[in-house]
Amino acid sequence: MTSGHETPVRVGVFGLLGSGNLGNDGSLEAVLGYLRAEHPKAVVDALCGGPEVVATRYRIPATRLHWYRGEYRTASRAGAIAGKGLGKLVDAVRTAAWVRRHDVVIVPGMGVLEATLPLRPWGFPYSLFLLCASGRLFGTRVALVGVGAAAIGQRPTRALVRWSARLATYRSYRDALSRDAIRAMGVDTARDEVYPDLAFALPTPSANAPSGPPGPVCVGVMDFHGGNDDRARAEQIHRRYLDGTTRFVRALVEDGRPVRLLTGDECDAPVVAAILDAVDSPLVTAAEVASLADLMKEMAAADTVVATRYHNLICALKVGTPTLALSYAAKSDALMDRMGLAAYCHPAREVDADRLLEQFRALEKRSAELRRTLAERNLVAARQLEDQFTALTAALFPATDQTHAHAMREAP
Repeated sequence: MTSGHETPVRVGVFGLLGSGNLGNDGSLEAVLGYLRAEHPKAVVDALCGGPEVVATRYRIPATRLHWYRGEYRTASRAGAIAGKGLGKLVDAVRTAAWVRRHDVVIVPGMGVLEATLPLRPWGFPYSLFLLCASGRLFGTRVALVGVGAAAIGQRPTRALVRWSARLATYRSYRDALSRDAIRAMGVDTARDEVYPDLAFALPTPSANAPSGPPGPVCVGVMDFHGGNDDRARAEQIHRRYLDGTTRFVRALVEDGRPVRLLTGDECDAPVVAAILDAVDSPLVTAAEVASLADLMKEMAAADTVVATRYHNLICALKVGTPTLALSYAAKSDALMDRMGLAAYCHPAREVDADRLLEQFRALEKRSAELRRTLAERNLVAARQLEDQFTALTAALFPATDQTHAHAMREAP
């Protein structure tokens, strides 16, 4: 046991947390659960996108990630551009001061090393670089835990991501593709491990038995406009995604199926509204979800799930409901493959309602078998995440007892 006079370890959590993305907040929740179970004396606070939400929901002190409050609005007026520019300099000082106050900083999950959705280099990639560089400067251990990564075409973004990864003390990834992408950027990944996404460590609600035909179908939608390299045709991609998804929902309703529309980020609400407007039927309803736990409860009550957002897929797979992915990135395909459902992916960029309906019917025919497969794969994921947290303790809290005991012996 450590002495009662020990100085508690100061742990910071960092990222676009509390900003309306349920997946990011779910990753934070998993890490806080680990810290409270394994390191209950640690003093934890956050530097994040939505400090009010994080402080209220997770009961930890939280500081705003950016000094300039208009950081994620497009700057067009001279004043806004100047504000953003000054904010970059102020953030360098603020981030360094915050990092210096901690022994350990954890970046919990999230796709922090990828640009599969539109991203500017001087937004979050710059913030992550400041964090990792400050950690190296002040001797604070920075851990990128269960993060996502992907090949990045834009040179400034790629450079910031590469240096962030190099400067971190610890890295682990949510799939092998992510580790391969970082290795391809010139980072030595020989000691980096791959584990399931952190959200698989969250508590699972009990699943309802299928309620008999025709059972409810959850459809997780997304405000999808393609990725970082698709900006020129973003509207065209969005229109095709929305049209295809709407036609699919209409076909389910014509079959008499109740459809529950789900989101994973606040920005998805207009897509739900558009589908409700286009498919005017009492069989189509929208769920109010504020967390991954809420999503899991909805999905546990469904016969089948069709979903786009990565963490919507995770929630569906985790509760063991047969799932079809509207896949927008390789990470979705890798996740479906890991869970034994590789055959049930459909491209989000080219939603074909007729083909999607065929895949959906094929999935439902194998429902009982796939539920058994998912139960087995979830047990494996749970064991692997126990290993992740054991590795994290070894890397970030090395020999805490011995260090404190030594300090007590050395005290005059």
